[in-house]
Amino acid sequence: MMSYISSSLLLLGENMKQVIIIRKDLNMRKGKMVAQGSHACLLAYLNTPLELVKAWFANKQVKICVGVDSEAELLELYKRASDDMLVCSLVLDAGLTEFKEPTYTAVAIGPGHPDSINRITGHLKLL
Repeated sequence: MMSYISSSLLLLGENMKQVIIIRKDLNMRKGKMVAQGSHACLLAYLNTPLELVKAWFANKQVKICVGVDSEAELLELYKRASDDMLVCSLVLDAGLTEFKEPTYTAVAIGPGHPDSINRITGHLKLL
């Protein structure tokens, strides 16, 4: 069971955000990075309850892109978000183009309350 922001907070116009985390150590082409971040965003969106989606779209749909330097760091952030029951997604690239094997490339956390997401991602630098 997932825990989400109560609908009463959302009705008050509470802003939400999503943070997209991309691995920098893979040296992906810019287009590949954008595609992997888009996959992460869409997967998280598909895991978001309708009530939260409506509230996110009624506001600014804030998205922040940040980077990490390793697979271990990416997986740790995903685990922390999952453990905190935040909306999140983990992208496993199939390995058909730039990589020779399946590779974890990106994570999206949110949409959700900025304070909840910042506890996990606030230390990361913008991409």
